[in-house]
Amino acid sequence: MKKGNTIKEKIPGIIKEVNYFLYFSFINFKTLPLNLQIYVHIKERNNRMNKWMRWGLVAVVAVGLAGWGIWSQVPKENEELLLADQVKGKSGKKALNVMAEVVRLRSLTDEIVVSGRLLPDEEVNLSFETSGKIIGIHFTEGTRVAKGQLLAKVNDGPLQAQLKKLEAQLQLAQDRVYRQSALLQKDAVSKEAYEEAQTNLASLKADIELVKENIAQTELRAPFDGVIGLRQVSEGSYASTGTVVATLTKITPLKIEFAVPERYASEIKSGMNLSFNVEGHLESMDARIYATESQVDLATHTLPVRAIYPNLHGELQPGRFVNIHLKTKEIAEAIAIPTEAIVPEMGVDKVFLYKGGKAHPVEIAKGIRNEARVQVLSGLVPGDTLIVTGTMQLRTGLGVTLDEVK
Repeated sequence: MKKGNTIKEKIPGIIKEVNYFLYFSFINFKTLPLNLQIYVHIKERNNRMNKWMRWGLVAVVAVGLAGWGIWSQVPKENEELLLADQVKGKSGKKALNVMAEVVRLRSLTDEIVVSGRLLPDEEVNLSFETSGKIIGIHFTEGTRVAKGQLLAKVNDGPLQAQLKKLEAQLQLAQDRVYRQSALLQKDAVSKEAYEEAQTNLASLKADIELVKENIAQTELRAPFDGVIGLRQVSEGSYASTGTVVATLTKITPLKIEFAVPERYASEIKSGMNLSFNVEGHLESMDARIYATESQVDLATHTLPVRAIYPNLHGELQPGRFVNIHLKTKEIAEAIAIPTEAIVPEMGVDKVFLYKGGKAHPVEIAKGIRNEARVQVLSGLVPGDTLIVTGTMQLRTGLGVTLDEVK
């Protein structure tokens, strides 16, 4: 920060003072004291004059600011508002240009438009029923597999050895039962000895079945037809019963899950048809509702619904969002008017009719609606001329001019 003026900035003032001094001294060193006194006197007078000038300038500025502030608070006429009032007054005498529509009977469909998502028909995370070292993976990721197809296997060496041992004992147990049966016929052995031999044979067969079941648990097989995803293990790794090998998904058919507002809950029935659109597919696709939830969701006040889509060619994948169009009611002959023609006013719905060049309000009762039109239950009859534009500017008895009548 600079505390004062620099030498360069002071030079003009110094030169001016020297010129004053030389002018009064006339370069005469004899009269130098007198000239010096005159110079000091003039310097003091100039300082007093500069001080009064500065204070005067401050006063002028203060008075100007005060005057401007007072002037800005004085009410003034707004020329734009006056002009707008004049235009409004002139236009009030002219008829309002509007468009109208002749009321007629037409088909009207009550359609629900909601969003949903695609779900697989079946899906499961594949894992072994027993623990062990993985000795084989027999599938290719992202391919279709058939029900019962072997997908992976863990080591079953000890179980195979145990099975061979039991199968070797089986023949001996069967021969013992045969001999005991022959001796029993000759009363050479007791009946208890024969029954004991039979029990040992049955127990051996049960042990063999148990080992075979344990061997089957070392094999991972597809529980249904579907597409297998990415594998999460490698051959040689150890797998426990909680280890996920891959995910198997059944995509033919697909389920569609969505929810409808609770006011439509009583109208949704199993077997109803719907159409839906998927991003990337131009054509609409058809599905059929097969089930609904038993109650309305208390949090969202909607009814969960599921539909089925064949997906025969597997063109759609689970997890995608869809836009659903569900028709609940269809009226062949209904008075349906454009939604923009209705003017809600203090809880009453009304429209304006064109009669004798003037607008006349009529109260109506509404029924079902779609995205563009609303059913009118009472208040209108076929043949009425309904004003459909400029409705917010209309008043009872206001003169109107029809630009177009549909």
